[in-house]
Amino acid sequence: MSLAVWAATVAGVVLLLAIDFVVGRNPHDVSMREAAAWSVFYIGVALAFGIGVWTIAGPEYGQQYYAAWLVEKSLSVDNLFIFLLIFARFAVPSELQQRALLIGVALALVMRAAFIAVGAAALEYFAFTFVIFGAFLIWTAWSIFKHRNEDADLDENAVMRFARKRLRVSDDYQGNKLTTVQDGRRFVTPMFLVLIAIGTTDLLFALDSIPATFGVTQVPYLVFAANAFALLGLRALFFVLRNLLEKLVYLAVGLSVILAFIGVKLMLTFGHQVNPQIPEIPTVFSLVVILVVLTVTTVASLVKVSRDPSARAHSGPIAGHGHTTQTTDIEESRPR
Repeated sequence: MSLAVWAATVAGVVLLLAIDFVVGRNPHDVSMREAAAWSVFYIGVALAFGIGVWTIAGPEYGQQYYAAWLVEKSLSVDNLFIFLLIFARFAVPSELQQRALLIGVALALVMRAAFIAVGAAALEYFAFTFVIFGAFLIWTAWSIFKHRNEDADLDENAVMRFARKRLRVSDDYQGNKLTTVQDGRRFVTPMFLVLIAIGTTDLLFALDSIPATFGVTQVPYLVFAANAFALLGLRALFFVLRNLLEKLVYLAVGLSVILAFIGVKLMLTFGHQVNPQIPEIPTVFSLVVILVVLTVTTVASLVKVSRDPSARAHSGPIAGHGHTTQTTDIEESRPR
């Protein structure tokens, strides 16, 4: 992919992110109507970009982009569970959640760009990376499935423990401010800790999402585009789904199936390079599998909740890492 195309794409992503920051510059509680409109907008942008790829580069690359975007979009919904826990844990006022999400998205874009560069180089110069990525995704899939009925334990975050021990934290939020002065002394606000929690969570999620995306396309440009367009709509998607997340009771099962499938696909890709007799999984088949799993997961979840209103979804471990707790109510995470 030419440098000009890369530059134009990055500029477009930065412009969209800047628009999001302008929209969210004033703290306010995001309504369902506003969130839905922005969600439709970002999904439309992502789909339109895929049409462009399909038209210019051909159906194979178009299918790879859509498959990668679907993987990232489904994994981003899992991110939202953790964000919901973070906001509850730190009692973030609803009008401040938008800015925290925006900064989280910006941090995630930067970190994932770095991971994509490293991953692309590793795959190009060390083909066995396919097997490493594949094994890691299969292990992650098992971890998510095993802990599907548990919630992440945010107190196990080492960075958070260090920050709480070393920093003076004010009692109250000061709007979007990260620091404040009280009695002549500088304090960080709770928002600072919220951003640390979101940033470290984004880092852990990138460890899974980048290998998963490389599992459906080895084109770094498409990996970046799929990640960027999935993340850009994350802020709006959170406010659309925040009251629906707990109804996706089988989301963890669906994600574990998708990650395990992609893990196997990566291993077969390496096997095909070593021995052409070993079959590869076609991109169009991967796209169909991902769509079917997401559809079945969503429908089955809604049916389950309709029959058992007490059923609720859990976040599971953070992207297959860390510890979990048997918390039965998200509100129990709220500080007293």
